[in-house]
Amino acid sequence: MSYKATDPFYLTSKWKRKRKKILRRDEYLCQESRRFGRTESAEMIHHIFTREEYPELAFEDWNLISLSNRSHNSMHKRETHELTAKGLRWQEKRKKEFESFYSSPPSNISEKNSGDTEGGDFFQ
Repeated sequence: MSYKATDPFYLTSKWKRKRKKILRRDEYLCQESRRFGRTESAEMIHHIFTREEYPELAFEDWNLISLSNRSHNSMHKRETHELTAKGLRWQEKRKKEFESFYSSPPSNISEKNSGDTEGGDFFQ
């Protein structure tokens, strides 16, 4: 019998902290079930825009939702990871945040660094 190896990404302390944050935000409830007025415990965090296609969105709060295993399995086909209608619906729901993310300049670029500083001039 073979077991699927756990993706190292999900073992990092950064992911574990983010996972806890999202579960707390969503009150430990499955957000897909909640849409239909059902209360179901969340067991995992789902990347709305997949980590494989959009690794830069892996830690964006708006791209993460808490789901039950059952709901998570309904978001994409398990063999191919292709999104189902439910998975695509969540992407459509987050379209505004997705477009905003890609239309804004990167937050790590500072206007200060646009000058002609060289060597020792950097610390003036």
